[in-house]
Amino acid sequence: MGIIAWIFIGLLAGLIAKALMPGKDPGGIIITMLIGIAGGLLGGWLGKVIFGVDSIDGFFDLSTWVAAIVGSIILLALYRLVTGNRRHA
Repeated sequence: MGIIAWIFIGLLAGLIAKALMPGKDPGGIIITMLIGIAGGLLGGWLGKVIFGVDSIDGFFDLSTWVAAIVGSIILLALYRLVTGNRRHA
C-alpha cells in the first residue's frame, strides 16, 4: 500500500478509536488524526510481532483495518494516560 492509503486508513482508524473511546481529549482533531496514523503503523507492527501474521495485506482487508483500529485505541489510551485531565486556568 502507498503512503496516501496509510494516511487515509490512519485518519479513519483515529476517528473510529475516538468513537469507541468517547470523552474529552487534551488534544484536538489534529492530535487524534496523528494518533490514528501512528496507531495504524503500531497495529500492523504488533500483528507481525505478536501473531506472526501479515496484517497489512491490502486496503480493503479486514485485518488491516482491525490492526489499525486496535493500534489507534492503544495509542489513544496511552495519550490520555500520559496527559491526563490537564485543565488550564
